[in-house]
Amino acid sequence: MNPVRRFFRRYVLSTVGLLALLLAANVLLIVGLLVLWEATPPRESFSITAFCGQLSQGPDGWQASAEAAAMLDPGAWAMVLDPDGNVVWEYQMPDALARHYSAGAVAMLSRWYLEDWPMTVWAQDDGSLVAVAQPKGSMVKYYLAMDKGYFGFLSMLFSVVVYANLLLIVALFLHSARRVEKAMGPILNGINSVAGGKPVHLREDGELAEISAGLNRAAAYIARKDNTRADWIRGVSHDIRTPLSVILGYASQLEEDPALPEAARAQAAVIRRQSEKLTGLVADLNLSTKLEYALRPLELRPLDAVELARQAVTEVLNGGLPEGYTLTFAEAEPGARLTLAGDPALLGRMLANLVHNCVDHNPGGCAIEVGVGPAAGGVLFTVTDDGVGLPPEKLQSLNRGAPLPSTQPDAPHAAEHGLGLRIVRQVAAAHHGRLSFAAAAPHGLAVRVWLPKR
Repeated sequence: MNPVRRFFRRYVLSTVGLLALLLAANVLLIVGLLVLWEATPPRESFSITAFCGQLSQGPDGWQASAEAAAMLDPGAWAMVLDPDGNVVWEYQMPDALARHYSAGAVAMLSRWYLEDWPMTVWAQDDGSLVAVAQPKGSMVKYYLAMDKGYFGFLSMLFSVVVYANLLLIVALFLHSARRVEKAMGPILNGINSVAGGKPVHLREDGELAEISAGLNRAAAYIARKDNTRADWIRGVSHDIRTPLSVILGYASQLEEDPALPEAARAQAAVIRRQSEKLTGLVADLNLSTKLEYALRPLELRPLDAVELARQAVTEVLNGGLPEGYTLTFAEAEPGARLTLAGDPALLGRMLANLVHNCVDHNPGGCAIEVGVGPAAGGVLFTVTDDGVGLPPEKLQSLNRGAPLPSTQPDAPHAAEHGLGLRIVRQVAAAHHGRLSFAAAAPHGLAVRVWLPKR
């Protein structure tokens, strides 16, 4: 998946997750408040029917028990109206209130208030009406009545508004995310290009113009730095070639001069070998730089993988192997024709570097085998030795792309040979191949290079 799309997919999913978390938090808050309300000791509510049960009508009129008075809150009062609207019994009723009420007034106070006192009423069997006034401000009473069709319209309108707002929020969020994606997409692609060593130049406009300008400056700085490094390596490689040729020439003459003592000739041989090694290192450094900055185009051509490996082994043997080392060649499927498209010089250099790595990392000597065989969709080259090998943690580090460490760090002439392995990795990558390291049985190191057939 495109990294830009993956980034904004995560952005959208994280935002949706935050919205879901917000909704869940609201639900938990509401539930928590309801639970808290239910857990709070409730205020004892007034029951008009229980109050009426404490009233009785006798020959002398209406009477109330002591429990009836105790049921009323402080500031409350009560009265009984006969069918004609006259007050026939009262308890703590304010003197300013009337003692007779019309049918309309009775209808109003039965549903609403009587001069700001919330009223609760109950009809008796004889037509009398018991009315209890609660303290002012202790109750809220509303009455709602509307046409059923209008109520249905209001319900539909509320639903439409709610859903329209939700859709609008989602649409605005997606539009905002799209704008951010358009602005951030080139920047993220530019960062990936810079990480891959490709040139980058972004348009310095829009909301993120400063970031684009900063990335352009960083890309230009990296390009100048890489160009300076490549020019310096090319210059050093060119300038060192002539002195090395002179050193090699004179060292060879001194080594072959019979008039010199044997010790002097041996010293001249050491100078020659070290100069040859230095020449090889300079050549490796120059080749690695060319591969890294694509200064050497690949010369792809159809190749016979078996013949390529056999020729690489032959060249290494012709160059001479130190004592204690053996080099053999093996075919996984003898007689099979394995073809691939590649640069013969680079692939031969790759195999030679792997063989020399086996020599460099096993100073006590070892047996080296170069193998070739078919693999899924390509050709597999293997270079195996039975030397000291590497511990599992270093193998894992190598498979992650770390440089090859020296296996003899305490030896006086031990050195890191990461440059040769770097070239191996660069050649394999240039041919769209894969490089892996594993332990050989019973001991040693096995390096496998898979290259596609085409």
